[in-house]
Amino acid sequence: MSNSSLRSFLAEAFGTGLIVFLGLGAVHASVLTGAQHGIWQVAIVWALGIAAAIYCTANVSGAHLNPAITIALALWRGFAWSKVPQYILGQVGGAMLAALFLFLIFSPYLSAHEKKFHVVRGKPGSELTAMCYGEYFPSPGSLASDTAYSEGAHRELNNLVSPIQAFFSEVIATMILAIVVFAVGDPNNKSAPMANLGPVMIGLTVACLISIFGPLTQACFNPARDFGPRLFSYLAGWGEIAWAVQGSYSWLTVYVLAPIVGGILGGGFYRSVLELPPKDFPS
Repeated sequence: MSNSSLRSFLAEAFGTGLIVFLGLGAVHASVLTGAQHGIWQVAIVWALGIAAAIYCTANVSGAHLNPAITIALALWRGFAWSKVPQYILGQVGGAMLAALFLFLIFSPYLSAHEKKFHVVRGKPGSELTAMCYGEYFPSPGSLASDTAYSEGAHRELNNLVSPIQAFFSEVIATMILAIVVFAVGDPNNKSAPMANLGPVMIGLTVACLISIFGPLTQACFNPARDFGPRLFSYLAGWGEIAWAVQGSYSWLTVYVLAPIVGGILGGGFYRSVLELPPKDFPS
């Protein structure tokens, strides 16, 4: 690996890790301590984390920080396919490392939360803490109350969002995100944010999407953000519960494939409908 490739790999790992550390840190604080009040407080942390990560890494790697965006850029913007694997590996690795750091920091709170709701890590009900890492649909957070975990209540909650609904929610949300990313990064777009405010607009777009889709799917839009922490939680004691998302492969279809499909559709829509060469801009 060349020096420039190594720098890009490390930048993608750092940037994605920073996003996950700040965003999932807010999730940990909200779920385990009640520190956040309302979904917007969590969403805005994700937004600022994304903006900060882009500012830190754009000059080195282009700040993809998301496999769905990397694949969309390779398909629609000419990003080298040969670089896609190393970018995605860096993104997943950074997300997984961030999950490790959060686990070390919040470990006593995780145990206390499980004790409060009388659940055993790795057994049904431990989604109440596993949700701090991988995502579930709908969000298990509404099961938290002053009473013990109820399997019946969990089944009723799951009936509100089907795998098909979750899949299309993630496709639509990631499609919107990709359109904004392509628009902000289009050098011929005279309406793009000025004075380097593009990263802020991308972050705020994610915050808006989290505010809508968070209760439904926990708002992924980024396969690395989900898979890295989910894999970590599997290794850290949650076992099969880490993958138990309404079926054996729903974690794959909803949180990996759906964002990739959404990213491809969003990039394609921008290229075919919204992108104009300079001479075609309306006066």
